[in-house]
Amino acid sequence: MAITGMGLVTPIGTGIEPVWQSLSTGRSGIGPITRFDARDYPTRIAGEVPDFDPELYMDRKTARHVARYGQFALAAARMAVEDSGLNPEAMGPDEVGVVVSSAAGGMDEIERADHMLLERGISRISPFMAPMMITDMAAGLIAIELHAGGPNYAVVSACASSSHALGDAAEVIRRGDAVAMIAGGAEAGITPLLVGAFCQMSALSRRNDEPTAASRPFDRHRDGFVMSEGAVVMVLENGEHARRRGAHIWGEILASGSSADMYHFTAPDPEGGGAARAMAVALRKAGLAPDQVGYINAHGTSTALGDIAETLAIRQVMGASANRVAVSSTKSMTGHLLGAAGAMEAAACVLAMNRKLLPPTINLDYPDPRCDLDYVPNRARPAEVQIALSNSFGFGGHNSCLVIGRGSS
Repeated sequence: MAITGMGLVTPIGTGIEPVWQSLSTGRSGIGPITRFDARDYPTRIAGEVPDFDPELYMDRKTARHVARYGQFALAAARMAVEDSGLNPEAMGPDEVGVVVSSAAGGMDEIERADHMLLERGISRISPFMAPMMITDMAAGLIAIELHAGGPNYAVVSACASSSHALGDAAEVIRRGDAVAMIAGGAEAGITPLLVGAFCQMSALSRRNDEPTAASRPFDRHRDGFVMSEGAVVMVLENGEHARRRGAHIWGEILASGSSADMYHFTAPDPEGGGAARAMAVALRKAGLAPDQVGYINAHGTSTALGDIAETLAIRQVMGASANRVAVSSTKSMTGHLLGAAGAMEAAACVLAMNRKLLPPTINLDYPDPRCDLDYVPNRARPAEVQIALSNSFGFGGHNSCLVIGRGSS
């Protein structure tokens, strides 16, 4: 399925070129939390989107009523549609759909409303709270604003949400239910409650004095992931339709694979079995052998258990090719965008193949001997890659893998 447009709102930049500049130079977007007073939290760092002005992408009234994750989603969708050159308003109402996902949805709206209820009573709860907190509202908002009347929904599978959204969107087009889909994910979970909840799980890095060094996948001194926010949206399109209108094709989603760990609420299968099955299914559906894969963008969260499990999963699937394939975690720079992470990392794969440069895993200073693959440490690497995998694994044992091919124009 052709990828004809991309829009990115992230801690390392907004727009394709700023994001690529950061990815290619190994620049971290992690810093002190400014969204709320975190002085009493064990973790006081996150990947915030800097200098975001929603009124650049929507009118003031819409911006005032839309949750932050929805603002990010609409901004990224507008950028993606503009980049694609597609005009949904000129197409039939069923030809363009939307699958834009989130893990937590409008957490800021929920927490704000709860505060109002406790402090000032029910009459102070905004009438916009209910619709704007739900995880499908970003997709609904995009459909309204961009005139996309085709299939419209959100996929919720924790940190695999937007990877599943892209895979689902490609399938919608394959079965003929739309000509094009606006797909990806959005998250704005840097809120007192959600950060506090992850702190209580001891899931987050506490490297508060070195925020840019806090996300360090596959490094023996990793101590948890770093929460981030943002949105990444792509325009997927029927290949024939894209070529007929002369669209620039960034790449193709060739196949997707999904599985469940069947193991634990939060911990991954320690042998990587579920993740391996998702990768194997994706390759089988794409009709590809492991030795045809040139790059893997790892889920690579910087957690003690997750990085080892993923390493084992890659070894299971890649076999003799495991020592030759380049693997990197761009979460080392972006932090973990939760429900938007899969789309962010799929975009990183697309850009890496187009620019012939593999983004590094930064902060990999002391390799964990149990993580023994080629993780492109600390510096970007020139490479011509035709096929990439993008891995996304979520709490609950949700696994998704996308097979992405290099663009043809």
